[in-house]
Amino acid sequence: MLYHLFFLLHTRITVFNVFRYITFRTVLSILSALLISFLITPRAIKTFQKWKVNNGTREDVPGRHETKKGTPTMGGSVILIATIIPTLFWADLTYGYIWFAMATLVIFGAIGFVDDFRKLKGLKNKGVSGKTKILLECAGALVVSLLIYFKGSFLTQLSIPFFKHATPDLGIFYVAVCVLIIVGTSNGVNLTDGLDGLAIGPVITVSATFLLFAYLAGNIKFAEYLQIFYVRGAGELSILCGAMLGAGIGFLWYNAYPAELFMGDTGSLSLGAGLGAIAVMIKQEFLLVIVGGIFVMETLSVIIQVLSFKCRGKRVFRMAPIHHHFELKGWNEEKIVVRFWIISIMLGLVALSTLKLR
Repeated sequence: MLYHLFFLLHTRITVFNVFRYITFRTVLSILSALLISFLITPRAIKTFQKWKVNNGTREDVPGRHETKKGTPTMGGSVILIATIIPTLFWADLTYGYIWFAMATLVIFGAIGFVDDFRKLKGLKNKGVSGKTKILLECAGALVVSLLIYFKGSFLTQLSIPFFKHATPDLGIFYVAVCVLIIVGTSNGVNLTDGLDGLAIGPVITVSATFLLFAYLAGNIKFAEYLQIFYVRGAGELSILCGAMLGAGIGFLWYNAYPAELFMGDTGSLSLGAGLGAIAVMIKQEFLLVIVGGIFVMETLSVIIQVLSFKCRGKRVFRMAPIHHHFELKGWNEEKIVVRFWIISIMLGLVALSTLKLR
């Protein structure tokens, strides 16, 4: 909104010319998200404590998590506010991709909110049933995927890192791939959100990486030079990625060990789905598997554990997701989190290397 106002003034006041540039507005988006996060998070913590919006005791985590009981949750609502407001301020809202991405955040945030709310009111910290949650997620992802698919001139080809000529066109089946990516990433972030700061660290890494890729995909000269798909309007998604980056850093200030606030499903489901939708829109579907490798690892550990127990009656890990396995091996929570962050940063660098290794 502010972008449109300032852009109207650029012909009369020269200084407003800077608002034409996505890079400048992305910086503003990051700083705005940080400021909003720092302003509202302390108030949210006090409000959630007053309303007893607290983390309950779960049965599927190591015993040491008993000390976390009573920590306010649903902090994802703060992240969403700090992401959406700067996006509305600084993005060019005439491009549909911005609205599709924000719709994804809101839809999955609502699903997570309902789940968190039911956990607070229910017994044994249980929320929406797994089947119901997946159905709601698939329905939300299908709506977003159809909006993306029917947007004029949208490419249904897949981009495979390291192979510049491997771009299979899936046609209408691309919608199913979109749904799988959005729902899969959403649940991957949700599974990773088990230790203080563990999920938000990789979210920040992926947001920063996609910020760059969105900018490049939206610039026809850079896209042609780097041999990636050019997507008209994708550059504006840099603004949203910047807002997500700033909001994530602001949230980490309070979520780092020992956490003063948990993101809950409101945050993990929405952030994961948002990143999945962005990956689809900037044509970096497989790149998400690389840069979001932590989410993939956490998800695979659960799948392997379940299949092994059902087929062999034995567990591969002491507990899944895999971060709990390392907890039970005696690793300190801070060590697990920092090491996972380091891996995430390394994966982000590998993702960036794909720009030249084609």
